[in-house]
Amino acid sequence: MRVVIVFNHPYEGSYCNAILNSVQSGLGKAGHEIDIIHLDRDKFNPVMTSEDLLAFRNKKSIDAKAMEYVQRVKAADHLVFIFPIWWELMPALMKGFIDKVIFPGETYDYTSSGYGMVTLLNKLKGVTVITTMNTPSIMYKLLFGNAIKKAFIRGTLQKTGCKNVKWLSLNMVKSSPKEKKVKWLKQIENRFANLK
Repeated sequence: MRVVIVFNHPYEGSYCNAILNSVQSGLGKAGHEIDIIHLDRDKFNPVMTSEDLLAFRNKKSIDAKAMEYVQRVKAADHLVFIFPIWWELMPALMKGFIDKVIFPGETYDYTSSGYGMVTLLNKLKGVTVITTMNTPSIMYKLLFGNAIKKAFIRGTLQKTGCKNVKWLSLNMVKSSPKEKKVKWLKQIENRFANLK
């Protein structure tokens, strides 16, 4: 199985980076093929220009790096997104990836009525989203409205036709004891070692 990981965190010593290592370790144990899109190392430009917006309307991307990412995503059997939640949302590079790579005519298209969407990611069997935050889960849900679930899980992935979308939210990361963080990493490694 070909697994494409879309990763966004600028600090190599971050817990997100430790999660990335656990995902890779688990996938490696299962013999899966791994392709990592590292948005920070690639210095991906997340900004949608007026030219990009026109290209979006015309269903013909003009951003060379985004077009490369599209081809890599289209080759995936499973997608994994790993990023921190900052100010209740994803960082700018991840938002830019969504804007410039989840692209009409490439990864999805519209139904004949124009009201619905269908996926063009025909190989894709599932998506796993892994996030970290320092906000308690109940507060994130009730006080801040669960923005990732509404905007990214439902409003992007499921809306464009992705199936089997799972979200693993790790909360209170900074204040969690080391033992809990190690346990999370082992659970993530095991999860991906058993990915089918």
